[in-house]
Amino acid sequence: MDSTRQNKISRLIQHDLGDIFLMQMKPVLGNSLITVTKVRVTSDLSIARVYISIYPVGTMPETADTPAGTKATTQLVINAILTHAVDIRRRLALVAGKQLRIIPNLDFFLDDSLDYIENIDRLLKE
Repeated sequence: MDSTRQNKISRLIQHDLGDIFLMQMKPVLGNSLITVTKVRVTSDLSIARVYISIYPVGTMPETADTPAGTKATTQLVINAILTHAVDIRRRLALVAGKQLRIIPNLDFFLDDSLDYIENIDRLLKE
């Protein structure tokens, strides 16, 4: 059972990370639509498990790992997020630093609950 403090921090991180992905990470992630579906914070508030849903759109920006014009896929986007996790945490600290004493380490996980629901619907229709 999560405490009230954990829930407040989870909601704050979820909201702020959504804004960061939408506004500030476009040069790294391209036009992919990234939704922060859930955030779970540990009881000592040191780790935040961030569950994201990714809808890849268009092409990825040119980096050392991806050449220019590479079609965006879910795996490429999640790899870019994991590569830039430290930068994302720094951006979160700039936004939420006044409200949190310690910015938790961010662990990103792909939320596949929508795929699971679609699979159940497909099986029920058959």
